Order: sequence, then C-alpha cells, then structure tokens
Amino acid sequence: MTTDRWRPSRIRDGGLAAAGAAKITWARTHMPVLAAVSRDLAARGTLRGVPIGICLHLEAKTACLALALHEAGAHVAITGSNPLSTQDDVCAGLAGMGPRVYAWHDPTPAETESFLEDVLDTHPRVLLDDGADAVALLHSRRPEQVREIAGATEETTTGLHRLRAMAAEGVLGFPVIAVNDAKMKYLFDNRYGTGQSAWEGVLRATNLLVAGKEVLVFGYGWCGRGVARRAQGLGAHVTVCEVDPIAANEAVLDGCAVLPALEAVARADFVVTCTGNRRVLGREHFDRCKDGIVLANAGHFDVEIAVDELVALAVERRRARPSVETFQLPDGRAIHLLAEGRLVNLAAGDGHPVEIMDISFAVQALALEYAAAHGAELEHGVLPVPDRIDLDVARLRLRAAGAAIDELSAAQRDYMARWR
Repeated sequence: MTTDRWRPSRIRDGGLAAAGAAKITWARTHMPVLAAVSRDLAARGTLRGVPIGICLHLEAKTACLALALHEAGAHVAITGSNPLSTQDDVCAGLAGMGPRVYAWHDPTPAETESFLEDVLDTHPRVLLDDGADAVALLHSRRPEQVREIAGATEETTTGLHRLRAMAAEGVLGFPVIAVNDAKMKYLFDNRYGTGQSAWEGVLRATNLLVAGKEVLVFGYGWCGRGVARRAQGLGAHVTVCEVDPIAANEAVLDGCAVLPALEAVARADFVVTCTGNRRVLGREHFDRCKDGIVLANAGHFDVEIAVDELVALAVERRRARPSVETFQLPDGRAIHLLAEGRLVNLAAGDGHPVEIMDISFAVQALALEYAAAHGAELEHGVLPVPDRIDLDVARLRLRAAGAAIDELSAAQRDYMARWR
C-alpha cells in the first residue's frame, strides 16, 4: 500500500514536501492546546496501536491533528473531505511524517471515492468524519466492515444531519460522537472561525471592498451569526434570510435587517449561504440579482447555490480570477460565483484561524479517545461529547491564553444547590 497519492508531475517537485512541512510547523507553533492533549494521550497510551481513519479538510491544521494522533501512538490514515480544500504541499509534507495520506487537490468524484476506500482499506477502529462521507460510504458499500468500528466522531452540522437521519432509520451501526455540538467547538469554530475565514476567502478571491456594501446572509445559526458579525465589523449593511422565527428575532436584535429571500437578493452586493440545506439560491433568485453580485457558500456541501441553474441561465461563462467565475446573463447582468459554490473559506482560502482549530481539534482528539475506549458499551446513534471533555479543553485553552478564573466558595456552592 502506498503512502501517497499525487499526480507524478507534482511528486517530482522536490520542494513540495518541504513547503508543506513548513506550513505544518507554522500551524503547530500556534496550537498549544492540541499539543498538550497529544502529550496527555501519549502518556495514557489509550490510542497506542489504534487504527484511526480520517476524512477532513486536508490542510495544515488538519495535518497537525493527524500528527498529534500519530505521536500519541495511533495508526493514522487520512483523506480530504472537499476536493478544493486539499493542499498538495501539505499532503506531501504530512506523508513524510508518518500518517498515511490518500489525497490530492481537486480530485475527480471517482478519485475522491477511491481515496475514501483507501482509508477504509486500513481497517480503522475509529473514524473521524466531516460531512459523514466516510460513514455513509462504509454503510452503503462495506456493511460487513461496520462491525469493526468501535465509534466515530463528526465535525460538522451537515454531517450530523445525515447521521441523525441514518440513526432515525435504524441503520447507523455504531456510536458517533457529535463533536460539532460540543460548546468548545460550535461557540468558537462555527462562530468565530467561520465568521473570519469565510470573509478571508471572499476577500482573497475578489479583492473587493466590503465597507458600505449590502451583505445578505442566508441562515442565522452559529456560522451565520459569525459571518454577519464580521460583515458588520467590515462596515457592511447586513440583511439575514431565515426560516426560524427565533433565529430571525436574534438577527434583528443583533442589528440586522430580516427580509424574504426574493426581496433581499435584489439589493445585495454579496451573498453568503450558511444553511446546510439545498437550493437556497435558484433561478428565481438569479432573475432578481443586481448586476455584479458576488455569491459565496459557507455551508459544507456545494448544494446551497444551484450552480446548474445558473449555468443554464447564462449566455457566457468565464474565469474572472482564480476563484471567481462570471456568468453573463441574457439581459447583460453579471453574477460572480466564488469557488464553484463550494465551501468558500477553504476552497478560496486557508480555512479557520489556527487558534480556533487548536480548540476544535483538541476536542476531536479527546472524543476519538473516548470513542475508542468506550464505543463497545455505548448505544448506536449520535451521542454528545462528554461534559468533562468540553471542560478539559476549556481549561487548557485558558492556560494557553494566560487567563485564569475564580472558583466558587463552599458557601456559594451550597447556596446554589438550595431552593430556599
């Protein structure tokens, strides 16, 4: 079995692995929480010899997680979860450091599936998934291998939707720990991480000014909150489209306008989708877009913007910049689509800030340890991250930040425990 899967022309680039290793080293320097967790895991020996399969955005921060698990004694095999977020230099660098790497940038759908099969061929005992792709493939193509899995973890909101659907149908064959639902994940990763990195992807792709522009955000979950807040910080006028009246009220109180999609899209300069649902933007919306609108997706899968309908509507399609496609409509209007409608923060940028993924991946590493140790005794289904993991990571993060908190006195604890 090979340890790398890149096009030969890229392998011959002698500087590729060195460049990737430098990126990984830079990220590791800024990930003290994950480093502390890795040291603790190595000391406990709980992952020593455990085969772990990973399907995740394969860039420098993910490489740090793979190395943390490898250095804790696990046998790690990894592939990418998005064709445009995988970085060849990081793959080359990581493959020289121990983990098995099956990935390259912009694979075909067949190659993507083949890479997942390669990871599953290593017979992992624990899976780390992003979008539930590995779990879904395992259940649909390799049902006999499902019983080999002690448990899995899931990184994303979208993946949890799929996994809960599987559990509701009674087909999910092992426990999955909902890392995305851990407080130390979604309160930071989804809000601050997506908020900053989505706009970094948009700005890197377009080099356009946001201040004074009209920004439309679809969805006001934790990711949508972060995207809207950062747009406000950049000086934009923000409108939100929602289907949940409670979330819509939150948006109003956070200073956003809230309007129906068909009305809101007609005034938007930038649109960012954050719903996790399909066809948030379709033909009826494209018909109302103003000339020069920029469309970006911050949801996991490339289903939120109906790109096929945009292609069918356009009379001309051209590449304006490396991550920008311009669609010329019959009436002369231009619609600019970023990163093919894929996850803009990773397809057009480097993803979440390093310090944010330090927190998320520390939760992931401890959740994988928990799944490996306790999977056999847990019920099959989507399960929460144990509170102690959230608290352990929170304390480690405070220590790394040089911050400290107070403790309740015995009298205060007693007071809080009484009802009169």
